[in-house]
Amino acid sequence: MRKLSLFIATSLDGYIAKPNDDLNFLNLVEKEGEDYGYAKFNSTIDTLIIGRKTYDYVLKEIGPSHYDNGERDVYVITRTERPDVGKIKFYTGNLTELVWKLKNENGKNIYCDGGAEIITELLKNDLIDEFIISVVPILLGNGIRLFKDGRPEQLLEFVSAKTYDTGLAQLYYKRKK
Repeated sequence: MRKLSLFIATSLDGYIAKPNDDLNFLNLVEKEGEDYGYAKFNSTIDTLIIGRKTYDYVLKEIGPSHYDNGERDVYVITRTERPDVGKIKFYTGNLTELVWKLKNENGKNIYCDGGAEIITELLKNDLIDEFIISVVPILLGNGIRLFKDGRPEQLLEFVSAKTYDTGLAQLYYKRKK
C-alpha cells in the first residue's frame, strides 16, 4: 500500500501561513542550493494532494511548473468545479475516498502539501503515514494553524531530526499503528 506523507513548513508557533494565506515567512530560510531534502523526497512520490488556496498561492508566486512537472498526478482539493489542466485534477469529491483509492493503486507514495483544512480532514480519518515538518525560526503570532482543533489524538514515532545553518529544523515522524 502506498504511503501518504505530509511534507510542510511551519513557524515555531505552529502556523503554516500568515493571515490572508501569506507564505512569505518561508523566504527567511531560502538559501542558494539548499532544498531541505525536497528533491530527495520528491523522487519518492508520484501523486500530490493540495488544497486550492495553497495551490493558487504557489501558482501565483512560483508558477505552474512547481506542481505540474508532467511526471505526477496533482489533485487540487476544491469546492468549486474547474476543468483539469494537464495532470492537474480539480477534485470536488470525498477526500477520504480519494486517498483510499490512491493508496490502493500501484505507484510511488503520495504527498500532501496542505492546507490546514486538508490536513485536518486527513488526520480525522487517520490517513497520514509520515510527517516531515520543517520548523522555520520565527514566531508569527497568528495565521493559519498547521494542526487545527477537533481531530483525534494520534501517537507518532520519532524517526529523525536535522538542523540547518539557516536555523530551520526538520522533524521526521511516522504514525504509530
